[in-house]
Formats: sequence, C-alpha cells, structure tokens
Amino acid sequence: MENGFSVKKLVVMGDSISDCGRARPVGEGSPDALGNGYVRLLDAMVSVDHPEWGLHFINMGVSGNTSRDLAARWANDLIAQKPDYVLIQIGINDTWRYFDRPLQPDVHVTTEEYRANLGAMIDSAEAAGCRVILSSPFFLEPNRDDPMRAAADRYRAEMARCAKARGVPYIDLQERFDAVLTRHYSCRMALDRVHPNTMGQYVIASALEQAFEEIFGA
Repeated sequence: MENGFSVKKLVVMGDSISDCGRARPVGEGSPDALGNGYVRLLDAMVSVDHPEWGLHFINMGVSGNTSRDLAARWANDLIAQKPDYVLIQIGINDTWRYFDRPLQPDVHVTTEEYRANLGAMIDSAEAAGCRVILSSPFFLEPNRDDPMRAAADRYRAEMARCAKARGVPYIDLQERFDAVLTRHYSCRMALDRVHPNTMGQYVIASALEQAFEEIFGA
C-alpha cells in the first residue's frame, strides 16, 4: 500500500510507437526512462488525474517488433517483471513488413500467426496472474481503400476478435485517430503515417486514459 492505495505495476509491450527512446534494459523510474511518447504522457496524465489508481508504468517497447518478436521476448521482458497488468500495443510492423520488405517472406507475419501470437501471449500473462489490455494497431490514413490502411484494418480486426473471444479489454486506437483525421491531415500527427509525433502520441495517451477510467475506475 502507498498513500492509502495499492500500487499496480503495468508493463507496456510494443514496438517503436511505444519504445520512443525508453531506458534500457528496463524503462522504469524517471519520466525520461519511459521514453518521449505516449507512455510518458499517460504516466503524467494518470498521475495528475487519477493518482488513486496507483499505476506504476514500465515501458518495454522495442522498435521494429512484430507480434512474433514480442512473443519471443515475452518471458524475459514481461513475465520476469511480475506485473499486475500488461498493455499490448502491437501490429503495425506485422502489417508493414508486407510493404517495406515484400521480397522477404521469412519476416512476414500472417493474420493467422498474429492471432496465434496474441492468444499465446494472453494465455501466458493470465497464467502468471497478469491481466491483459489490448490496444489496436493503426495507420494514419483516412482512405480505407489505401492498401496499407486496408491491411492494417485486417490485423486490427483480428485483435478485436481475439479480445472478444477471450474477454479482455480492447482499445480501438484507429477509431480515435479516424475521428481526429476528419479535422487534421495525417502529416500533422505522423509524416510517415506510422510513427506519431507529440500530437499523435497525445491522441494515444488520451484514448488510453479514457479507456482506463472504465478498467481501473470501477
């Protein structure tokens, strides 16, 4: 117990969108250790708005990771931390590898494998007494017929189905970005439509805080 509430350790497992220069080997402690993205913003927002939640954030994002990479380091980077919660934010590299490395099928992660990887990670976390929160992949392109947007939507749909089937919280970040994209061109938030700047990272952090109000505020 601390200040009258129980501290809950929440580990963020993801790719470059989460990494954002976080400390190695463990992104924990000072704000700088959490990187310069949404994890740091979310930590500050929750600390001010909801200190009673007692959330202690640890950033274990690794740039370039797919769900396959995440599953491979799961035991060392997640289970070993003995967390109460894990936020899984993964999927855009699973999508991107088909576009930036089309001639390297060995690095491609199919939607079927993506679903299996998510399922295995959820099972492992829950067996260790850790609750899972899923955060959808996204692509900052309002045209849903754009090839990469369409592909990202397929991975997003797989995560949504996985969350529903396993009864774990699911946060649709693409839906939140789509709302913002009705008012702002995508380059305002990410020049490459993948890696959010501060404005884009704030969209993520605010969406997560809002979702956390239902998860932790009940």
